[in-house]
Amino acid sequence: MSEISTKPYMLRAIYEWCTDSGYTPYLAVKVDSRTTVPMEYVKKGEIVLNISFGATSGLKMDNDAIRFHARFGGVSREIYVPVDNVMAIYANENGQGMAFEPVLGNDDPDASPTNSPASADAPPPPPAPVASVPTLSSVPTSSPEQRDASTPGDDEPPKKGGRPTLTRIK
Repeated sequence: MSEISTKPYMLRAIYEWCTDSGYTPYLAVKVDSRTTVPMEYVKKGEIVLNISFGATSGLKMDNDAIRFHARFGGVSREIYVPVDNVMAIYANENGQGMAFEPVLGNDDPDASPTNSPASADAPPPPPAPVASVPTLSSVPTSSPEQRDASTPGDDEPPKKGGRPTLTRIK
């Protein structure tokens, strides 16, 4: 029996925490052939979606996918995001939430290993990588002095009133 992933449960928990706290939950999504989103809003193979109650209709967060309707440019669109494609869920107002390790090689759901018998001369396959357990953490705030000492070329003040973005720090 395969182990059930904790990821969809964590997504629902952070969503509930955001809404209970009065924050706006956002999803950062890796877009591939299994994802149904408006492609004109996809940048670098990723999209950020507002999944608040006011921005969605019929939101359903299952163990395999997140489905809802949302308006883009005044037009209602159906959205389908496999849970594997969710990179992060966070509160727009303070950035607190959870990021997930990207799942590689999921572009083709039919691309599964074949069950052919192994050759006696072939070495055994390497062990499967162990998935890391996601943790919830907040980004520490920095003082103006710390921001001045940041990387060169980072002198621009943050843009106000624009579209929120998720910055991944590795």
